[in-house]
Amino acid sequence: MSSSPACLSPAPARLALSELIGALSYALDLTEGQPPGHCIRCCWMGMHIGGELGLDTDALWDLYYTLLLKDAGCSSNAARLCELYGQDDRRTKRDFKWVDTDSYAQLARFVLQHTGVKGQIADRFRRLLHMARHGDDLATELIQTRCERGADIARRMRFGEAVAGGIYALDEHWNGRGKPDGLAGEAIPLFSRIALLTQVMDVFHHTGGPEAALAEIRRRRGSWFDPTLVDIACRLGEDPGFWAMLGSPALETRVWALEPEARHVAVDDDLLDEIAEAFGQVVDSKSPYTAGHSQRVALYTDTVAAKMGIEPGRRRWLKRGALLHDLGKLGVSNAILDKPDQLTEEEWTEVRLHPAYTEEILSRIPPFRELAITSGAHHERLDGQGYPRGIAAAEICTETRIITLGDIFDAITAARPYRGPIPVPKALEIMGRMVGTALDADCFEALCECVHEFAPGDRAAGCPPAGE
Repeated sequence: MSSSPACLSPAPARLALSELIGALSYALDLTEGQPPGHCIRCCWMGMHIGGELGLDTDALWDLYYTLLLKDAGCSSNAARLCELYGQDDRRTKRDFKWVDTDSYAQLARFVLQHTGVKGQIADRFRRLLHMARHGDDLATELIQTRCERGADIARRMRFGEAVAGGIYALDEHWNGRGKPDGLAGEAIPLFSRIALLTQVMDVFHHTGGPEAALAEIRRRRGSWFDPTLVDIACRLGEDPGFWAMLGSPALETRVWALEPEARHVAVDDDLLDEIAEAFGQVVDSKSPYTAGHSQRVALYTDTVAAKMGIEPGRRRWLKRGALLHDLGKLGVSNAILDKPDQLTEEEWTEVRLHPAYTEEILSRIPPFRELAITSGAHHERLDGQGYPRGIAAAEICTETRIITLGDIFDAITAARPYRGPIPVPKALEIMGRMVGTALDADCFEALCECVHEFAPGDRAAGCPPAGE
C-alpha cells in the first residue's frame, strides 16, 4: 500500500436524529435556492404553532420532522424545471416562493420574467407559448414529482405516514386551489398546512422582516392558509423574541431542544446507513445523468476498500462518505450540470464549489467532521491541481483517494450530457493515464483486480500498466 496519510478512525459517538436531519436539511436549502437554515427556521416557527394548538407528543414529533424534511423531494424536479424555463432552477424555485398563485397578475409576471430570458427571441417565444398553453398541467407535473419523491424519501428514513403525508401535501391550499390533488380545508393534513405557512413566513421575513411576513400571511388567510393557524402565528409574532431567534447563533441548539424528549431517537448504524442512502438519492435525483451515481460510487468505494484490507467498521463509515460525497451538487444549477456544451469559466467556478458545500454540510454533524473532510476532498488531486483547495498528495488520505477513484470510474462509465457511457476496458485505460497525478496507484490496482475478478474471462477488463 502507498504511503498516503490515513484519516482518523471513526470514533463512536452518540448522535441524535434531530441533529442529523437538521444538519442535512441545509442540503435541501441549497436545492431550493434558500438562505442557509431555511428548514431550521421553519421548524422553529412551526413547532411553536403546534405547541399553541396543544398537539400531543407524538403529533409534535411528526410535525418536527415534517418541517425539517418538507423539501426532501425538491431535487427531483430540478432538471425538468430547468428544461421548461431555460434558466437556473435554483433561482426559479427561489423566486417562485414569492408568488401567490391565486393572483393571475403575479403568476403571469413571474412567467414573463423567468422563461427563456437568456435564450434567443424565438426560443423564448416558444417557451412562453408552451407555458401559456400547458402551464397548469406542467405545474401539476412538477409538484406531483416533488411531492411523491419527498414522501418516498421520508419513508426510506423510517418515518411514518404522518410525516410522509405532511411532505406530500405541502403545496395544497386552504381554498382547494393548490396541488397536486386540490385538497381543501381540513382535508389537507395539519402538518402540511403548518409547513406551508412557515415556509412563506420565512421567505418574507428574510427580506422584509416581521412586518412583511405577518402582512403576507394575513393577506393569504383563508385562501392559501388555514385562518386558525394564521391567527396563532400572528399572536406568536407579537413577541419580538420569536423573530429574534431566527437570526440567533443559538437557533440550532434551541431547535434540537424542541424535539419531544419522550420520542428522542438515538441513531444507530443501521439507521445512519439508511439516512445516508436516502440523501444520496436526493442528490442523484437532481439530474437524469446522475441517477444512481452515489449508490454506485459507494459500491465501488466499499469494494476497493475491502480489496485494500480496510477493516469492516471503517469501510461502513467510508461508504457513508461515498453516499454523501456529492451533497454539495444540490447547490449547482442544472443549467450547468446538464449542459451539453463546454462550460464557461464562470460555470466551472460554480461547479468547483460543490465539494466545499459537501464539507460544510457534513461538518455540522459532530461525528461526521472527519468524514466531511474525507468526502469534501474527492476532487483534489495528488499533483495539487484539484479543487476546491488545491491540496496535494501529502494531505489526501487513503479513504479520500478511494472515493475519488470510485467517482471517476463512475463518471467515465456512465452516460453524460455530452457523450454516451464508455466501456469498462476503455475506462480503465483512461484512468491508467491518471495514476500518480489524479489517482493513487494502489487504489487503481485494487479496482483493476476487482474488475478482473468480476469478469475473469475478459482479458480486456484487466488492469493496463499505469501511465500507458
